[in-house]
Amino acid sequence: MELGQVLGALPPIVDPNVLNGAAARDDAAVYRIAANRALVATIDFFTPIVDDPYAYGAIAAANALSDVYAVGGKPLFALGITAFPRAKLGAGLLQKIVAGGAAKMGEAGVPVVGGHSVDDNEPKFGYAVTGEVNPKKAIGHNGAVGGDVLFLTKPLGSGLVTTAIKRGLCPPELEAEAIAVMTQLNREASERMVAVGATAATDVTGYGLIGHLANLNGGVDIDFPSVPFMKGVNNLAERDLFPDGSRRNWAAFRDRVEWGGLGETEQLMLCDAQTSGGLLVAIPPEKARRFRIGDRIGVMRDDGVIRIRT
Repeated sequence: MELGQVLGALPPIVDPNVLNGAAARDDAAVYRIAANRALVATIDFFTPIVDDPYAYGAIAAANALSDVYAVGGKPLFALGITAFPRAKLGAGLLQKIVAGGAAKMGEAGVPVVGGHSVDDNEPKFGYAVTGEVNPKKAIGHNGAVGGDVLFLTKPLGSGLVTTAIKRGLCPPELEAEAIAVMTQLNREASERMVAVGATAATDVTGYGLIGHLANLNGGVDIDFPSVPFMKGVNNLAERDLFPDGSRRNWAAFRDRVEWGGLGETEQLMLCDAQTSGGLLVAIPPEKARRFRIGDRIGVMRDDGVIRIRT
């Protein structure tokens, strides 16, 4: 995909303290500063995806924090990133965006210690987040083995919802549900997966569920009826309200999946590009009952094949 081509232009990393870098395709950079301490760094920002500016700021904050949670880390502080048209500063929209983000960061116990802004005709907002993790306990995407149980901690469908919102076609109750899902912190799921001994994890974002399954470096059996979706997104899917990112995901990964007779619309739903999605967590089977967060959606395999069971 396009991002992979860009990352390929980066020089190799030779510093032995870089435990996770761009080449690892993990959720955040992890840099060891002591035997039992490593810094976690990530950055994420995007254009408005909902009409409510306060909710947009909160979603951006939850989304940026998620990469730290995905490696089992604890976020420490954040820097804001803002692009906004100078001519519209008097409208009060930016204040609401910043307030929504600050409130969500406050919920997470993360101070916003500064940031940077630029004049831009198209608004963008997000954060660079720094956290910490014990390098011996950091959870990456490549540690799962055959038999591990897969959990998804939030329902899918935010790509469909945000596209429908932009086109004025989203039912208000579904928009409200999507905002609630996207603003939910992945903190509890992160703490729980560390406590029970997860072998691998990632947060489900732009590559969709299928793309993130492919990044687990193993085969999987996915039970499609067990995959959670927000109530009503199937109606949006039937109206072909998929964002371009979902279609790019499907084009990139469709030949790597045994779809089990699943129709194209359902395939696209599994490839739907998410914002501030849940954690995809692999748990050893003897520990799976202790996780108790989200939905059990499948089992890891050792053959490298993604299979969908219908």
